Amino acid sequence: MKRYFRFLAACAAVACATSAIGGTNGGLTPELIANLRANWTNTPTDRALRNAISQSDISTLARNAENAGAVDQTFSDRVNSKGVTNQRSSGRCWLFTGLNVLRARMMERHNLPKLELSQNYNFFYDQLEKANLFLQTIIDTSNKPMDDKTVEWLFKNPLSDGGQYTGFSENVMKYGVVPAEVWPETYSSNNTSQMRRLLSLKLREDGLELRRMASEGAKGKAMEQRKEAMLGEIYRMLALTLGVPPTEFEWTRKDASGKVIERKRYTPQEFYAEYCGDDLRGNYVMLMNDPTRPYYKVYEIDLDRHTYDGDNWTYLNVPVEDIKAAAIKSIKDSVMMYFSCDVGQSLDRTRGLLDPENFSYGDLFGTTFGMDKADRIRTFASASSHAMTLMAVDLDKDGKPTRWMVENSWGPGANDGHLVMTDKWFDEYMFRLVVNKKYIPENLLKLMDQKPVMLPAWDPMFSDEE
Repeated sequence: MKRYFRFLAACAAVACATSAIGGTNGGLTPELIANLRANWTNTPTDRALRNAISQSDISTLARNAENAGAVDQTFSDRVNSKGVTNQRSSGRCWLFTGLNVLRARMMERHNLPKLELSQNYNFFYDQLEKANLFLQTIIDTSNKPMDDKTVEWLFKNPLSDGGQYTGFSENVMKYGVVPAEVWPETYSSNNTSQMRRLLSLKLREDGLELRRMASEGAKGKAMEQRKEAMLGEIYRMLALTLGVPPTEFEWTRKDASGKVIERKRYTPQEFYAEYCGDDLRGNYVMLMNDPTRPYYKVYEIDLDRHTYDGDNWTYLNVPVEDIKAAAIKSIKDSVMMYFSCDVGQSLDRTRGLLDPENFSYGDLFGTTFGMDKADRIRTFASASSHAMTLMAVDLDKDGKPTRWMVENSWGPGANDGHLVMTDKWFDEYMFRLVVNKKYIPENLLKLMDQKPVMLPAWDPMFSDEE
């Protein structure tokens, strides 16, 4: 018997070798590999590069020495930063950015010397809402097979700590806000990976149970009651990791010298109404720059939302020049904005500079990386990955922007925790901006009345910013 199996193995080896030599299956044949090896010239320059690259950080070697000077932090128009926050090891940049925009507004309106809003408070309800969104959508799609594209996407993405502006605005309008001193961070809010993994695991298990119930004929009240019990377990997990958020609290307002001005009791919704009160949904528009699709069209991404009964992320796609014009108007009026981009591209962390000229990877490897923004989006090489607070622009004598600045949420660092980006980088890697309607021309606002083009949840533009 052993001899028989050795014979079969020998036959398989011969077949594989014959197939490889024939090269008709598109595989790597010995001849092809030999050709590749022969074309590797291994010149003295190549040997020197190999010695350097194999033992060093590629970005360090590719750093463009001609673009290594100090970062110019002079801006013609700038909104004063209110202090840099730190999202730690979490994907909550969307939440930090939204709250940073709000606190700047609240501090300005009420002459507050200091304020930070609790990210942990809104994060608790974000995770609970996302859990409900997943479970209810599983019920809605329970008549579809497991390999249905939407069902498959749901189980791949039951919950995340990332997000986008639509989810932020609906969260605040529903649950309000509280000061960070009232409801501080926990280890799990600062370090979300374990919590997120366990919540996702539990939700996937719950999703399978709901589908089994539906297949056995359960419906209506029975499904609703089971979902509520599942949400009770999710609530308990969140309470153990993040704490139970307050329904009311007492807050003392002080002046710059520390003198008490007022001590008052609030609900989170009352606090938001008194210190901000803006309609974060009705008064703001998200502008997108996606050159893979027609401009001046409204798009909606299915299931790209944080709440089951909320709205999908909807945006107006426009050329980058329209986005810049709105951003400049807002900055000149001292109003910060929610801004998102592909922050990992050409980022020099040491200097806090985003510039396509920071690194010369093509020169280092003797090749080119020539895709434009549209091709990078189509091939999933670039997408919005991080949200920050846009707060400054430098305009030349002709009123054209040369560079921009954002308040980041990575804590202290270069430029006191701010990132500077060249206008060229803005063109290539900026994706979306949320701006007050009053800074947008009437002709663009009217376009928001058109029926959105619905895109699937797995569209490249779906991006939970982290």
